[in-house]
Amino acid sequence: MNTHYTATAKAIHWLMAVLIFGLLGLGFYMEGLPLSPTKLQLYSWHKWAGVTVFALVFIRLLWRVTHRPPALPAHMSALERMAAHGGHYLLYVLMFAIPLTGWLMSSAKGIQTVWFGVLPLPDLLAKDKALGDLLQTVHMSLNFLLVAVLLAHIGASFKHHLIDRDDVLTRMLPRRP
Repeated sequence: MNTHYTATAKAIHWLMAVLIFGLLGLGFYMEGLPLSPTKLQLYSWHKWAGVTVFALVFIRLLWRVTHRPPALPAHMSALERMAAHGGHYLLYVLMFAIPLTGWLMSSAKGIQTVWFGVLPLPDLLAKDKALGDLLQTVHMSLNFLLVAVLLAHIGASFKHHLIDRDDVLTRMLPRRP
């Protein structure tokens, strides 16, 4: 049984972590800006990165299904195991749902998503301001939930490292030669 995640799993994990934290920061920052060319450019970048996360989550899921992760430490209680699996499941759901609600929101607001300014993505909904506003609320609410789940995820990894002194954190870090 593997004691570490594969190099590919680690690369996808950390790439998505950087993208997601960047998206959260950019999303919360741009929300309060007045309408301007800068705000519109930031929204474009946010959407490009969001679509990239949306694509990466499928790649990540495919990798996860075809490459078994290391087993959880034997000392973990049934409740801890359930929390670990539930937390990971919720992270996957949110990594899928948040970009999707953003794309749906853009469609309903009549603003097409053009990936990297080159590839126009189809609108998933007809223009509908009320629905666009509702989807904006859903998108923002899911992001607040994501922040809470990420804090729990990070907190759990440090708990394993500093208190339990097991390898849960280190097996996702790059290996030292």
